[in-house]
Amino acid sequence: MSEPSPELVELAHQVLDLARHGEVERLLGYVDAGVPVDLTDAGGNTLLMLASYHGHAAAVSGLAERGADVDALNDRGQSPLAGALFKGEDAVVAALLSAGADPDLGTPTARATAEMFGRPL
Repeated sequence: MSEPSPELVELAHQVLDLARHGEVERLLGYVDAGVPVDLTDAGGNTLLMLASYHGHAAAVSGLAERGADVDALNDRGQSPLAGALFKGEDAVVAALLSAGADPDLGTPTARATAEMFGRPL
């Protein structure tokens, strides 16, 4: 398999940044145009993970509606739900649970993270 072109790599970085910054319309536009909904960065963080960790519930919901894996673990075994709980992002937690996220996946699990920080799940 050949290396992706520099332009494709740059586009991937731009789309990952859109998820981090919660630019929902542009992010979902790229996904609707063919960018993989489960695109990952070098650490295995999906678009949904990045949006979750940075508190962008609308992006999380939009990605989940387009088939993003709400339970995809990054390279450190962390789930989007555990990340959102760790950051205290209640709207993201609600969006992930509504989309079917499993609180018992990952290391630590979202359930354990909630207990550790005294947050409801």
